[in-house]
Amino acid sequence: MNGQEQEQEHDIIVDIPAAGEAEAALPRRGFPNDVNELYPHEQAGRHLDTLLTDLGERRLYDAASQCNRCGYCENVCPTYMLTGRETLSSRGRNQFVRLLVEGRAKDPEAAREALNTCMLCGACTSSCYAKVPTPDIVLEGRRALNGYGDNFFARAAINTLLNAPAIFGFWLKLAYLVKKTGLPRLAAKMGLYDFLGMPGLADAEGAVDKVPLRFAAETLRADEELRAVHGKPVNWAYFVPCGPNLIYTEVSEATVRVLKARFGPGVFVDNACCGLMANNYGRLEEAREFARKNIVRFEELRAAHGDFKVIADCSSCAAFMKSYEQLFTADAEWRTRAKAFADAVCDILEFLPPEKAGVSDPEALKKAGKVTYHDSCRACHGQGIRQEPREVLRKLAGKAYRELPESDWCCGGAGAYAFTEPELSAKVLDRKLRNIASVQADTVIVGGTSCLSQINAGLKTAYPSARAVHYSVFVDELTRKK
Repeated sequence: MNGQEQEQEHDIIVDIPAAGEAEAALPRRGFPNDVNELYPHEQAGRHLDTLLTDLGERRLYDAASQCNRCGYCENVCPTYMLTGRETLSSRGRNQFVRLLVEGRAKDPEAAREALNTCMLCGACTSSCYAKVPTPDIVLEGRRALNGYGDNFFARAAINTLLNAPAIFGFWLKLAYLVKKTGLPRLAAKMGLYDFLGMPGLADAEGAVDKVPLRFAAETLRADEELRAVHGKPVNWAYFVPCGPNLIYTEVSEATVRVLKARFGPGVFVDNACCGLMANNYGRLEEAREFARKNIVRFEELRAAHGDFKVIADCSSCAAFMKSYEQLFTADAEWRTRAKAFADAVCDILEFLPPEKAGVSDPEALKKAGKVTYHDSCRACHGQGIRQEPREVLRKLAGKAYRELPESDWCCGGAGAYAFTEPELSAKVLDRKLRNIASVQADTVIVGGTSCLSQINAGLKTAYPSARAVHYSVFVDELTRKK
């Protein structure tokens, strides 16, 4: 990049110094540590104090400045690969935030599209030599946008889930009963979701065939083997994420069966939501409160049972819990406690070694057909988990296993992305489906419940002979004695 680069898009004009010139061009007024034009001082509580990066603890500006605009990230950024637009690339988003911090962007709202279309997949960070934490930088930018996280539905859902989970569960079960009547399907056919401006909700609703009227946590609390009894030796503690708890209860059931069979006694954490949704949708203080609840519960169990690993079976939730320390960098006491909790968290994808995988039932393996594995973004990019599940799957599936091209290409689920950005999500999913078809897979193994929903929704239409199955369910199906 020569000298200065001028770009005009969406009514924002930027003047980006070449690498190495930025610091010399900054006015000497305590910037960037003392001044942040992205948000006023009184809004600082809505933002993280520092980011924990591979290069050390950094303020937002310093973290964004680690990006030297080399462009390696553009080859793996789904939105850039689809659109070719610099502002929808990883490095483009980093530069947007940097300019907003410096106060050199004309209008912060002009960055809304760039920030909101990021999938937070982390592929850019994996490919970056400096490991620039673009997803965290993007979230900081989003938290400064007008109204982000302040709409009624975000406040109501997150606050109810935090403070009155029983009421949240009641309303969700009521919605499930309505789904069983077929009314949501009728609403989709009538175009009601399009009229409301949320066409992706139709796909999200249609992606889930069966809905539970008994949540996983209710079943787990009733399991005598999982009761926490002081002095009882345990080898693991199961943390049930919201997806397996509230939607895919078969995932939770399979995970617990696998843990019991391979690792012996364990307990149910009886946890709150991990707080990922609050963190990603502008409710940072609520995310901290979710974290505090889970940390306290972990400490209670550790006092009763000694050391153990906390096992989660949704990669997005596991990755977020491993980052709890970042929520509390401004609070020395809670930071230490959060780090202890994070160090104990383990994704089921990495916890099960091949030697404990078990032996495949021939009939179950025949039914599974050709098997492939999709890397959930928050497993491979967020936690660095790649080989562990493959080793298990190769052992169980043998010659039936097929490596998926672009296995770490995002499926487009990305939490709520599928219905907040349905067009981009569908295009990203299409690429994933084409790769699945290229290996003629019958069973696609995933580690995240968002991936499970998104890929199954696509397979129904484009490749109905295949199905997506959670890793725990697949291991359980192949090895459980009927």
